[in-house]
Amino acid sequence: MIGAGFGRTGTASTKRALEILGFGPCHHMEEVIKHPEEVDTWVRAARGEKVDWKTFMSRWGSSVDFPSAIYYRELMEAFPHGKVVLNVRSADSWYQSMSETIVPMLTRWPNRMITPWLPRISAPGRVMHDTKFRALVLEQFYANPEGVKKVFNDHIEEVKRVVPPEKLLVFEAKDGWEPLCKFLGVPVPSEPFPRVNDTAEFKRRVVGATVVSWVVLLLGVSVSLTVLRMILGFL
Repeated sequence: MIGAGFGRTGTASTKRALEILGFGPCHHMEEVIKHPEEVDTWVRAARGEKVDWKTFMSRWGSSVDFPSAIYYRELMEAFPHGKVVLNVRSADSWYQSMSETIVPMLTRWPNRMITPWLPRISAPGRVMHDTKFRALVLEQFYANPEGVKKVFNDHIEEVKRVVPPEKLLVFEAKDGWEPLCKFLGVPVPSEPFPRVNDTAEFKRRVVGATVVSWVVLLLGVSVSLTVLRMILGFL
């Protein structure tokens, strides 16, 4: 199962749902953070270099979210029998969620200066560095909201145009189990549809990353001043 929806469209909940349904393990940006050995391959893909997608993604039973959603065409070619789930939501609500989560995580001061040097925390920024997401969304996010929303909507329309209708499910996580299970041909579980990684939860992560960045920055300044004083003391 190939996920083609942008992040912040219920992809974390969909990941959990797919794993419950037996389509796991499911790849998601959180897996890149857990597996930093993947980062170099995603960076090569972002630069337009050739990637053996069938081998690289062979350990995963499905995929959703960034960065894999950007390469849904390549994954369809590598896995021609795979179905595609396109997570969607309104462009306005997506923009609002992004503005409170992923964008400040990657661009807020001092995160943008410190996190590239922190293992695990740096992974999302690195794998998105040269993609259309970085170029068309992050770099003009606050300056051109309507343009950013257009990127989001254009991606949805592109997926609908590219993927054969019989292989595509346009899906909102709020719709729960029924459309997903019908599309995948599996029974509906008795447990509730998972609801994880909402905006409030992600905002707590942003605060945590910002605190870590400030601590690292201030420690670096303190150490630098101490070394400078030592050097001046010897002069």
